Amino acid sequence: MDHESRITLRLPADLHSWLVAEAKSAHRSLNSEIVHRLESERADAAAGGESL
Repeated sequence: MDHESRITLRLPADLHSWLVAEAKSAHRSLNSEIVHRLESERADAAAGGESL
């Protein structure tokens, strides 16, 4: 990333818990997990997959 922006993100508690568990199993931080998932979704959308 050339430039980073900070945001405040509010998540339902169950979604937060699930993301924390997914991040842990992938040996990533919660932030890295969220970025990874968003970048993957963006790549899929650009390749003609489902859009957000």
